[in-house]
Amino acid sequence: MAWMILSPALLCAQLDKLGEQLGQLGNKVPLTQIKLVADPADARLRPLETIVIQVQAFGKPADQTVRLQRAGARLQIKPAGLGWLSKPFVFQGKDEEKFYEESVNSIINIFRQQSGAFVNKDSFLYTAPQQPGKYTIEAELDGQKASIEITVAANAPSRKKAETSSFEPERRARDAYRPLAEYYAPFLAQETWYQPKSDMPARFDFDRDWDGGNNWDHMEEGSSQAYVYYAAMETSTHWFLIYNVFHPRDYSDKCAAATCHENDNEGIILTVRKDGSQFGRLQVMETLAHNNVYSMTADNQVRSGAHNIDGPVEFYDESHPAVFIESGGHGIYGTRTEHSRYQFANDEFTAGTGITLIYKGVAERPLHANHRLVGYDLLPILDHWWPKAEQGQWNENTFDEYFQYQPAGGRPALPFAIGGSFYGRNQAANKAKPFWGWHDTQTLKKGLLAVGQWGLDPAYGVTRNLRMPGEFSLDYVYNPYLLIGERPEAQAPEPAVAPSVEPQTGAVEIELRVDDVVEVQIAWDQVYAQTISGQEAAQVKSVFSAPVPPVALQTMTLKKLDGRGEVTLWQHAEAGNGFTTIVRIEDSKGGADNYRFQLVWAR
Repeated sequence: MAWMILSPALLCAQLDKLGEQLGQLGNKVPLTQIKLVADPADARLRPLETIVIQVQAFGKPADQTVRLQRAGARLQIKPAGLGWLSKPFVFQGKDEEKFYEESVNSIINIFRQQSGAFVNKDSFLYTAPQQPGKYTIEAELDGQKASIEITVAANAPSRKKAETSSFEPERRARDAYRPLAEYYAPFLAQETWYQPKSDMPARFDFDRDWDGGNNWDHMEEGSSQAYVYYAAMETSTHWFLIYNVFHPRDYSDKCAAATCHENDNEGIILTVRKDGSQFGRLQVMETLAHNNVYSMTADNQVRSGAHNIDGPVEFYDESHPAVFIESGGHGIYGTRTEHSRYQFANDEFTAGTGITLIYKGVAERPLHANHRLVGYDLLPILDHWWPKAEQGQWNENTFDEYFQYQPAGGRPALPFAIGGSFYGRNQAANKAKPFWGWHDTQTLKKGLLAVGQWGLDPAYGVTRNLRMPGEFSLDYVYNPYLLIGERPEAQAPEPAVAPSVEPQTGAVEIELRVDDVVEVQIAWDQVYAQTISGQEAAQVKSVFSAPVPPVALQTMTLKKLDGRGEVTLWQHAEAGNGFTTIVRIEDSKGGADNYRFQLVWAR
């Protein structure tokens, strides 16, 4: 008999499915009523903040009304499109009302009690729109309906923790491979769940320290600026680009069997054929999800090897391969695989909410759990992580479980031990791995690739996983992680994004055409005009003397230069709102008008 070992995340998914099937066998009591409950109970929240909505189910097995374990409610927001709802989850708040045991099968009852896996996924996270107002959430379950009214107001109490960390733009290293990494920087479709900030790609030192053992606790007040780490290797025939997507928490709505842990780091490896052009041609994208590698191709001549081909690569803006990143566990898949819950063509997260991220060279903060085209910056692993990896060379709790890399196939090894995991103790110990600690369960069992080899030796790894067409060299011209080759510098030093002396004052002038009400959001050097009512804002232009820094400012002054209506400084930038300034324009007269205003700031 062949046994399949499931990862904790896949095990829980299988238990969930089995639990639903057993529950269906045991459900005997007709549903007579459902009720929507908000947590917090006052159902008031600020724009773009979140609140939990629980769908409680009741029935009458006799003359007494009892609470039933029922899930699967369908929710909708009215008016439609004003706010967003996550995929369902097990209620995380205080719920002391006992469920009525519907099953007449004692075996089912015992299995439910012992596993603890079959708790109702009866809750949803509602993210409010930017526009204040009253919104109704309606639910339907087995023919029963209920609704609840949510008030979105700028003066509602904020439940977000203020961020105490913020990062100025990174100075660019003289890295000859960075333009290549930028050209292929992936499009990330990051699903969000009931802890949206835990699903935001971050830097390891997002809390301004290198201690991996406090990242779980520091997640809420640490920076939400978006970063992705990269590494590059080269042979005479190919380039290999590795992207690491780090999260401070791997979480679940029921942390069992080590399904939750401090730190999380899944990733992507791109195999790019040199074809004489500046950036070559992408052939293969491989992704990591829970110690399993998935293979997507952009070259129809690539054939299956130890791995099957899981689907084609989809591209954003021609060169950026698109991936789906699951919420909670953060496994990465191609957007055209069966595991993806994101439809690239429709820009839709099919199960609930999510953010999309693209490389902009600026680490932006997502404004809410369903934000689109958030900018991220790239950080070189060779500078940020690798100098800390060798055993005995770094004193902070950044890495742990040091090991001697022992590759298969007589491939190049390392003369020193390296940290095989990120240091972490909360929920479970040392579950997150840097790319040199990754492994693929299938090829590891077959002895084709050793622990760490898929990332440290990607040329060899991809030729074990797949059959590559044409000439394919396994000899590296450059692989600093195997101590091969000298790091080439860019032909000329890349200019720093930020000036050597940070400006203490600055201004931005914005113009646009407004019909009725528009809110203009300004963060760093990005401007987004959200139409609240009337025709869509048009002809949006902006000129910055310097980006608005993501720090607490001493002053921010608004001056209207053109326009017939009211222009108001609606929201001051602060840590709690991602350092986003909002200017509200109200044009009450018929038709549209041109507006121009200036914001002047001082640190």
